[in-house]
Amino acid sequence: MHTEQSRYVNARLIDGTGAAPVEDAVLVVADDGTIRYAGPAGNAPAAAPGETSVDLGGRTLLPGFFDCHVHFGLGSGGGPTAVLMSRPSTLLFESARLMRETLHAGITTARDLGGIDAGCREAVARGLIEGPRLQVAVRVVGHTGGHADFTLPSGLRLFEEQTALVDTPDEARLQTRKLLRDGADVIKVCATGGMSSPTDQPEDEGLTEEEIRTVVEEAARNRGCPVAAHAQGTTGIHHAIRGGVASVEHGYGLDAGGRDLMLKHGTVLVPTLSTGLRMPARGTVPEYQWQKKARWTAAIEENIAAAIAADVPVALGTDSGVCPHGANLRELGHLVGLGMRPMDALLAGTRNAARLLGLEDRLGTLEPGKLADFVVTATDPLTDIASLATPDTIVLVAQSGEIRKNTLPSAAPAPARLGSRSPSA
Repeated sequence: MHTEQSRYVNARLIDGTGAAPVEDAVLVVADDGTIRYAGPAGNAPAAAPGETSVDLGGRTLLPGFFDCHVHFGLGSGGGPTAVLMSRPSTLLFESARLMRETLHAGITTARDLGGIDAGCREAVARGLIEGPRLQVAVRVVGHTGGHADFTLPSGLRLFEEQTALVDTPDEARLQTRKLLRDGADVIKVCATGGMSSPTDQPEDEGLTEEEIRTVVEEAARNRGCPVAAHAQGTTGIHHAIRGGVASVEHGYGLDAGGRDLMLKHGTVLVPTLSTGLRMPARGTVPEYQWQKKARWTAAIEENIAAAIAADVPVALGTDSGVCPHGANLRELGHLVGLGMRPMDALLAGTRNAARLLGLEDRLGTLEPGKLADFVVTATDPLTDIASLATPDTIVLVAQSGEIRKNTLPSAAPAPARLGSRSPSA
């Protein structure tokens, strides 16, 4: 636990509120891991007895970033075949490694939308492993023959533990109850087909609007759990929004009507451009997947750019696991490349994402009383946001005031030991 207050000085502060950067700023972290002060050095409170001080050398200080769409159960290489050929215990250790890499890339909070169970969230919270604080979906809900159905021609169903198939509203209600029982923080439904699923297309419809609404109502009735919709094709996107989901994941076929619906309902777009715009070399993925990607890339750029221009609310998500882990902040460069202002891209990865995950009262901005999740970068993200895609540019990462990564050239507080404090405290 913390035993003393910490002060970070000589910083350029981007606090996540959208305000202009503060030069010569100070961040004061109280001994309970919350922020006591963040702002100009001239207004900072006097140092407390025994307080440690870290000179950031003019580097940029930002809130810890979020990734609202990850899959830690999918490794960085080998794809589904590697997962299927691995022992469960090996996969668990691999997931732990990926969580640590993601944290060190600047992601202090993540939402896993299928593949790991609630035990991983609890392991991070208890300090047994080091990684982003987690929200988990546990399993992906889809219909027979849809995006969650990886049944081979032989009849063997792959990823049965990570998916749930429902074909009626009653089945959707029952599966939602099972997911809540199993510790889900968010329910993920498949409103359309997808790129990686073998028996459908992205424009195919998934769960019906009635089935989606049933999931949303059941989840809301129990703990107010939000629903995220895998939705790529236009019709399925509309069904998901009208069904009441909190977020549309991917949104590649989002049209003008869909944009209007999202603005009307306050639905958040998580565009996962790191995956959507990543064109793999032919032969490195199944041919059906390559063909889908080749057909959709131009539409993805056009439709997400139009959503950005229309001020549809956006939160950062990468779909890492489908794309590589550990370069999550590459998503910021993609957003700017499609027309978003650099400051707004930073907000998508901080304040907006915290709102989507229901954590805006504790995280997302560097303000007094909030948890001291922050990162320090050696580059200026407002003039070179693409540089954040390289994890080495993130030189310091903290969760609740505990240092998780420190490559500053000057002395700084030692990294916290595992078990020292829950990052969700």
